Amino acid sequence: MRFTGQQTPCGNHQNRKMFFHFSGRLPLLLTVLSTLLFATSCITVKKESKTPTLLKTENATKEQLLREVERFSRVDSLHAKMDLKFEDNSFAQFGSKEIYRSADGEVVVQRPSNIYLKVQVPVIKTDVAQMTSDGENFRVAILQDGGSGKFKRFVKGRNHADYSRLQKAIDENNDKGAVSQNVNAFANLRPQHFTDAMLVRPISQDNVYTHSTTFQIEEDLDQPKKSPLRIVNRGYYLLDEFVRDTSGELRILRRFWFDRVVNIRLARQQIFDARGEIESDIVYGVPGNLTENSVYANLPLRITVTRPQEKYAMTLTYQSPSSVTIGGTYPARAFMLENSWGLEEVDLDRELQEIVSGSTSSSLNIGRRTQ
Repeated sequence: MRFTGQQTPCGNHQNRKMFFHFSGRLPLLLTVLSTLLFATSCITVKKESKTPTLLKTENATKEQLLREVERFSRVDSLHAKMDLKFEDNSFAQFGSKEIYRSADGEVVVQRPSNIYLKVQVPVIKTDVAQMTSDGENFRVAILQDGGSGKFKRFVKGRNHADYSRLQKAIDENNDKGAVSQNVNAFANLRPQHFTDAMLVRPISQDNVYTHSTTFQIEEDLDQPKKSPLRIVNRGYYLLDEFVRDTSGELRILRRFWFDRVVNIRLARQQIFDARGEIESDIVYGVPGNLTENSVYANLPLRITVTRPQEKYAMTLTYQSPSSVTIGGTYPARAFMLENSWGLEEVDLDRELQEIVSGSTSSSLNIGRRTQ
């Protein structure tokens, strides 16, 4: 019994020793314990969320991208029948647009920058519009406008002229800048807007080219809504083209987008104006073979040209890719439209000059016949 009693103080001493040993570390233990509990709660209460499917990308060098642009630029002339779909984005500021029914089109393009485009009503083949550009000047004949007659006219102008001041004067005259029901984006359609889309300008040794990568989240409306490929994260190469101006500074001219999924494909071309604003945003659709010659394989069968400043978009789809003619030679007169219909003529340069000189009659009577 004495032996047992002697052990008790020793046990109490050990207990107290252990208590003080652990009590000094109690804050640390509590911290570790609370951390473990918090981590456990985070693991057990999990929330599932979806993210766009990241598509596998292929690699390419800048030289490969430049060669692909050069391949497109080998098309020096083209004659084809096409399906045309026109979108009027004049009301985009209100979240809406007008999409017109598809029309038949015939297009002839030839380097350096010549184009003839005819738009027809399907089946009955009535001409809606004809337009030409010889690289310096354009002419547009609006032959049908839905029956109102307000837009039937023959418009002449210069490709590189800035008519934004004229358009602004027209807008201000129509309810102080509000979108007017009497202004249709179809009247702003210019043939030269499609030349660079169909005849990609070749690479210039005088310009500077840089390349980079980017990813873009896209929705494929052709995929089922619950498909993991409905929303994807697609990788692109960007090839930027710069020109050096008189002051020595670099100014961007074009940006090429190359789809990196499955293979390297030119998917988009953006053309910039002198202010760095996008003039044309060109999207190239699924590739295929044009003509019956394998030389022109893997070229886009559909081209969409969006003109943000003119507020319209046009999609051109080859009706019969194998029937396309590439490499023909066409006379200069094929790209100089004459007003054989006796339409009211509008000389945009004359209208602009009247605006600049302060005349009040120019934009108000833009549909009148020029002398």
